[in-house]
Amino acid sequence: MLFPYIAIVCLGVLHKTLHAEGSGDVLELGDADFERRVAEHETLLVEFFAPWCGHCKRLAPEYEAAATRLKGKVPLVKVDCTTNSETCEKFGVNGYPTLKIFRNGDEASAYDGPRTADGIVSYMKKQSGPSSVALHTESELDTFINDFDASVVGFFSGSDSLELADFLKASSALRDSYRFAHATDLGIGLKHGVDEECILLFRPPHLNNVFEDSVLKFADPVSTSTLRTFLRNKIFGLCPHLTTENRDRLRETDLLTAYYDVDYVRNPKGTNYWRNRVMKVATRFLSHGLSFAVADWEEFQEELEEEFGLQLSDGGEMPLISIRTRAGHKYIMQEEFTRDGKSLERFIEDYFANRLKRYIKSEPVPETNDGPVKVVVADSFNEIVHNPEKDVLVEFYAPWCSHCKNLEPKYTELGEKLSGNSHIVIAKMDATANDIPPNYDVQGFPTIYFAPAGQKDQPRRYEGGREVSDFISYLKKEATNPLVIGSLRDDL
Repeated sequence: MLFPYIAIVCLGVLHKTLHAEGSGDVLELGDADFERRVAEHETLLVEFFAPWCGHCKRLAPEYEAAATRLKGKVPLVKVDCTTNSETCEKFGVNGYPTLKIFRNGDEASAYDGPRTADGIVSYMKKQSGPSSVALHTESELDTFINDFDASVVGFFSGSDSLELADFLKASSALRDSYRFAHATDLGIGLKHGVDEECILLFRPPHLNNVFEDSVLKFADPVSTSTLRTFLRNKIFGLCPHLTTENRDRLRETDLLTAYYDVDYVRNPKGTNYWRNRVMKVATRFLSHGLSFAVADWEEFQEELEEEFGLQLSDGGEMPLISIRTRAGHKYIMQEEFTRDGKSLERFIEDYFANRLKRYIKSEPVPETNDGPVKVVVADSFNEIVHNPEKDVLVEFYAPWCSHCKNLEPKYTELGEKLSGNSHIVIAKMDATANDIPPNYDVQGFPTIYFAPAGQKDQPRRYEGGREVSDFISYLKKEATNPLVIGSLRDDL
């Protein structure tokens, strides 16, 4: 199965308008014209795709919408790899869709931004033009920092400042993730306390609060690494707004999230009403290693239902509270959120005291499970797969996956052939309906692991063929005890 991997072709300021065949504002290029046309532009985003690819079909409307919004600023291009194999092979495309960033005609980096129209537009705007915006007046500074995203502004004594050169170098390297601007007149930053060369981080105005500073000063020597570390640690603040665009970065830590009607466009006052109550409690646990965020429950409705079994109506008007750890452990606050924050405080105290029961999404344990392939659910995973006395080959599948359906009769035949082995279990689990233990990395379907007896903390990913004979050959080598094939013992 091919997995999604995206790439962007960035070339900076648009010099001339591309005209290509195809409908809409996404431009189509191929082997005959790709290199020539890409070299005409400073910034491009290119999607390498296959018409039959489901991920590509899902991306298509978002990509087209982004192309329309970016028209005249950054062209968005697509290349059909089924008919333009030379170009796709040259750029190492081995999965669909693939997006790559090129600058000045050369491949620069893979696109690792969001796959939504809003996310693509935001990301590509940062890719075009200078990495840092030059500010000449206090009014320009006010306009720049009055943005929905955080702003990083360097103040320098002149255009020949060595610190400015280092700042511009760092902004070029970090432009994918942050907004940068600079001023060569210290007086522009006077009302923010600027009296010498410095770099300030301005958090988004709509997130300003009484619990933390809205402007932070970067005090270390300027370099890409020191500035990256500072921004990574400080940019989100005590309780940021979690979105589908930033969730991967925020979830690099153990994270408590309050889900409710978060809307900073139409209802900023109401949004901050609940956020302030979360923050008031959060300040009491700053040194405990738990991060906090608020999120719009409609934006995360599917995730709340699939990952936590929660419906929007479960909280009424009150926020729904969950904790997701880096290890993938999940907890839900069962008590209703109270306006004084006491229920949230009790929930956090219970979490740190290990009094909370982890939430595990699981199908019901089957009443009978006597088939050649044992059905595993999350609630029976430890009992079956982590049985210390048995070798277990477990398939993680999705009901809709065609590869899984093709494998099913062969996998069943394998179970039948090995049914005489009391020390071997052939098992399967619906990975869309059950939580997967964190030490099993399942990114596509089917994914198969071998969990040997006595080594359940070290499951081995099966990378062999999918024929019955392939599985048997593998188990002959890896099984703890000699195999019994049918009614005959196989000691080979």
